[in-house]
Parts: sequence; C-alpha cells; structure tokens
Amino acid sequence: MDIAALESLPQFLETLGLTEEPLGSYFTDRRPDDGVAPVAMDLPTVEKEQRNEIDWQEIFGNFSCALGHIWRARKKRLPAYFSAEQFGCPGAAFWLGFNKPQVETIIHYVSTGIPDRLQGEHYCDSPDNLRRIFEFIDPPPAAARYCVFKPISLFTGAEQPELVHFFTRPETLGGLHQLAAYVTSDPEVVVSPWSAACGSLVVWPRRYLSEGRLKAVLGGWDTSARKFFKTDELSFTVPMEMFSGMLTRFEDSFLKTKTWSLVRKKIDRSKKAWGEMKDD
Repeated sequence: MDIAALESLPQFLETLGLTEEPLGSYFTDRRPDDGVAPVAMDLPTVEKEQRNEIDWQEIFGNFSCALGHIWRARKKRLPAYFSAEQFGCPGAAFWLGFNKPQVETIIHYVSTGIPDRLQGEHYCDSPDNLRRIFEFIDPPPAAARYCVFKPISLFTGAEQPELVHFFTRPETLGGLHQLAAYVTSDPEVVVSPWSAACGSLVVWPRRYLSEGRLKAVLGGWDTSARKFFKTDELSFTVPMEMFSGMLTRFEDSFLKTKTWSLVRKKIDRSKKAWGEMKDD
C-alpha cells in the first residue's frame, strides 16, 4: 500500500472525531503470521448435508462469530482472518464467500427452526423466503484462501485493502455518510441492505464492486452480533477507491465548516459520556 496516501489519515480521523483507525480487508493466499482466527473445522457443504456427513455437534460446539474475532482484532490491533477451514460460523462461511449455496440446516436455523430439533432465530418468516433471499444475494466467491481484516496502518508493501471498515457512532457516522456523497456525487451512495453483520462488511460491498458500483454499506444491525459492537456503534464500509477520495478531499468538504465544528463538539461530549475521551 502507498504509505504516502495515508499521510493525511491522522488529521482525517481527528477531524471526524475517530479515536480508532479503520480496518482494511482483503483476500490473500498467505495466512497472517500473527492474528486471531476461528478454530479449524470441516466446512458444512450442501453435498455433505445431503450425504448426512456433517458433524453438527462439532459445528455448533466450536461456533464463534466473525464479528467476535474482528472485535478482538480491533482491540489488540492484530489481523483477524478466515478461510474455508477457519470460518467459525456456517453463516460467515456463506457471507464471506467460502461456501454456497447455504445448507438447509442453517436456512432453517436462521428462520423458523426445526420442530423438536433446532430452535430458530426468526430473522425470516420461513425457510422458503430465506432461501430465496440467499439465492438473490449470491455472495461473490472468496478471491483467495484467506479473508483478512487488519488496522489500515498495518498494511505494508504491495498489500492493498479492497474494502475499508469504520466502526463508529451516529455523529461521526453522519460525517462519513455526507463525505461519501461529497466524493462520489451519488445521492444514493449509502445503502443498508439486510444481512448478517459480516455480510455488511464483505458480501454487499463486494457485490456492488463486482457490478461496477461504488457504494458505502451501513451495517451492524444484526441482533446476534450486537454484543461485538460498542453501545450505539454501527459499521460503515467503503471501497478502497472511495476511501482514497475521502483522504484526499475531506479538507475541502463541509468538514471544514462551522456546521461541522458544532457536530464535532457533540462527538467530544459523546466520547466523554462513554469514558473514551483521551487525556491531553
């Protein structure tokens, strides 16, 4: 990654009131030397399900949410990585592009469940409707063996993030929302389609990119993953191209106006209320 492109990052984060740098994500065939990842398991595919070869006790016994690993990566400033062997959650295996179509057991689990066998999460009103939604979403296949998330400043050399992920509360989020429109002149640049929290980070932004559309994806609505977000925090994911435009153009935008300075005071009050204000 071009280090010179990140020279304005500290001022960019300060202007937006961000004390945590964003994460970049990319696909690579090289496993990170250090980082956090789910334990290795056998991938539950449709073919294995049809042959009754999936050990569901192992799958649910070793279950771990992708956002939990990303949460730890944020706190420790380390990479979090996933693969077809280290997916943690069958949902994440689908949403990160390592496994499709989704198996029927998970389709029933996320919707209405299986009577006397599996309690459902009730995120959709029927397995048929959820199956249709999954077929419509059709995640782009993983571009390499590993999907890696890490703080943007840890990118070195030829490494280049495909996507950039912010985690923030509404006041700063409003600034990012408006800045996305400023650098693209697209009044519909910010979208917020339904998905798991990891799908908002990966599958939807990658799908829009595959269609040649620069879109910012607002996410974090997934109730099951909310425990891995700060209170009132959401995710905001942008393609690297949009992030580069933000870094080079934010100083000429509304962020230099008195209007934003008033919002910036609210951001400081929020951080103080949450005990996140850094000492001078």
